[in-house]
Amino acid sequence: MRRPVDGEVHVHYGQIHVESDPDGDGPGLAEAFAGQSGGLCGAAAPGTLWLRTGLHTGGVGFTVEVHEQAPPLDPEWEDVVEVSFRPLSTDSMLVQWAGEAAWPLGLEETGYRVRYCAQGMDRAHHEDTRLGEEPQLDRYLLQFWPAPPEPDRVLKQTSWIAAHCHAYARDLPPPPTPAERAETERRARLARETAERERLLALERREWGGKPPSEALRGLGGDVRGLRAFAPDLLHALDAAGPATRRAVALLAARRACEVAGLTALDWVADALTALDEGRPLPPPFGDDTRMWQTLASDPRLPDRTVGRAVPPGPPPVRQTGSPCTAALSVDDAAVLVTGPARGAARPPDLSESGESAEPADSPELADLPESPNLPDPGEPADLLDPPEPPEPADSPEPADSPEPPDPPEPADPVSRGLGPAVTFGPLDPGEPADLLDLPEPPEPADSPEPPDPPEPADPVSRGLGLALTFGVPDPSLRYSQPHMALPAVTAAAAPDPLAAAVDAVYAAIGAYGEHWPALLAEVRAVCAGRKA
Repeated sequence: MRRPVDGEVHVHYGQIHVESDPDGDGPGLAEAFAGQSGGLCGAAAPGTLWLRTGLHTGGVGFTVEVHEQAPPLDPEWEDVVEVSFRPLSTDSMLVQWAGEAAWPLGLEETGYRVRYCAQGMDRAHHEDTRLGEEPQLDRYLLQFWPAPPEPDRVLKQTSWIAAHCHAYARDLPPPPTPAERAETERRARLARETAERERLLALERREWGGKPPSEALRGLGGDVRGLRAFAPDLLHALDAAGPATRRAVALLAARRACEVAGLTALDWVADALTALDEGRPLPPPFGDDTRMWQTLASDPRLPDRTVGRAVPPGPPPVRQTGSPCTAALSVDDAAVLVTGPARGAARPPDLSESGESAEPADSPELADLPESPNLPDPGEPADLLDPPEPPEPADSPEPADSPEPPDPPEPADPVSRGLGPAVTFGPLDPGEPADLLDLPEPPEPADSPEPPDPPEPADPVSRGLGLALTFGVPDPSLRYSQPHMALPAVTAAAAPDPLAAAVDAVYAAIGAYGEHWPALLAEVRAVCAGRKA
């Protein structure tokens, strides 16, 4: 015989458990005791034991014994029940409520008979809670020994609370049979699989413009995903079109890409476009990517043209309801409600014809808004880490001798008065001046000695933050060589599969058109609709 647990354990809600399924969540109370005659040790759910105690919360005496055969019953125990139990793994544990603590029991994956003995349940139930060093109220013994399964039994009943638990268990409906439990699990698994499949189909429909793709589109590969981001409806139109229309779209895309890039003036590119029109293989240097790019790079007539990045249309913007103070404001007017050090840059620049900063016109929406006492003045410093002072109560009178502070001076630099849609923060080098906002430096006294250079900070956080503002929509920071973007449309249009040729050529031509890609797709849609481009 061995005792894996012997001492005190903490119980809560009058329960403690034996668990053997590492992936299980444990049964509910009714599931654990369904179909039993005893209500102290619930073994109806496979692989678990629900052990009830008289004490609601606190420490109880608890011993676990593992025997080779059935031990004799000590008559000192007041309430005794027996159940059958088979662990679902070799990791059987005695587990406190909510997993607060656990003790390994070292049980094998075989059938056991379990005897659960209790003493002092009524007294512990009456006291409800045991705190600190208070005397122990109830104690329990849990014994295991190998045995075949048999029905549960109530061997001894003394306490009122045990009788109440037994009555609860006997009123429960019988537990499901193994076949019924397997069917329930099968249906739950099918429901999960169906829900996941429907979720993936809904995601696919959304990615493909509300219509699921055909098997041909789904297995196409190439640049189908890239073109889908720009025009999923066009993919469906190409899928529904015949081979002749698809080939016409591929030829149109290749020619338009070369035209906008200025490549049609190069004889070797013009020969390739003619070959596409006549259905012939592409002439050299096409067919050898390395040679093709080398020919393009070495051609002295190569046009020097660049184009911005083609950006696919995003989802429709989410309309924000805003707060009562900002719901009716434009973006520019709402900018004045910015707090912190950027308060001085709270309006977009407004330049007059002479280039000087002009005063913003009064906004009728702003005129009706009350002054916010939480917003610092533009000329006053504000600490990002210190919250603003709460407003004074409405019935608090102002001191009679408190003069009205003068209006702060309007910043002369329009850059320091505007707040665009893009704000970038980053660490500053301690050796560089923080003049991004052109804030004036405080004057140094005439006799002030030159201060020593500050030591290099040990970490980036101590180096400070810089603030850069961008007004309006920023210009593209990166331009692409238009001839290099256009040439792949020619090789794509020569693909043997008309659908792949159309998709890949259109996507390459979108890159050549850059920010003007909608004009190209308008022509492509016209061809798909049977109209002359």
